[in-house]
Amino acid sequence: MARGGQGLARVAVVVRAGAAPLWWCGVVAAGVGVLPSGITGRRIGVMAGAALFIVAAAVVALVRRKRYTALARAAVRASKHDVLQDRGVAVRNWRRGHRWWLLLAFAAALGSAFAVPAAAGLLLAGCGTGLRLKAAWLGRLERAEDALLWVRVDWLAGNGGHPAGKAVKSYRSTGIAAGDAAPGGARRRTAALV
Repeated sequence: MARGGQGLARVAVVVRAGAAPLWWCGVVAAGVGVLPSGITGRRIGVMAGAALFIVAAAVVALVRRKRYTALARAAVRASKHDVLQDRGVAVRNWRRGHRWWLLLAFAAALGSAFAVPAAAGLLLAGCGTGLRLKAAWLGRLERAEDALLWVRVDWLAGNGGHPAGKAVKSYRSTGIAAGDAAPGGARRRTAALV
């Protein structure tokens, strides 16, 4: 990196990185978890799982919003020497850093199906949905400010997560066209050639 430049990762991309793995782990665990009748029975397990899905999605989507908003309002313009991290790199770093937690959560969700069928799987899927909702909220925030939000890579946790953690002192901002991810962290759609 040149003269004081920093590696920057998109905030929304880091938030969104865990959505798909959690969702799919949860859906698969819930699907397999319906097979045993468990201690509570399938009906109670699925109803409890549905409630956990809704609660988890809401909690994950809403937690730390004030911190994200405060950091976004205080964002400073990125320097021309800052290096913008590709979306794929940020997603890969998050997934590599959390792979053992994901595997452990998946195994726990499968094991718990013998007590309460499908409930823990739906809880995982709810967490993934909550992350997707939070990333979409960040995308709306970025569009309203007409600026993309970035966080220094060295301020992220060792596993590539926590874009609003205690180590994060401020965000950087760029124009809406910077980087390879759209507002909210999704892949940027390129215009079709005519």
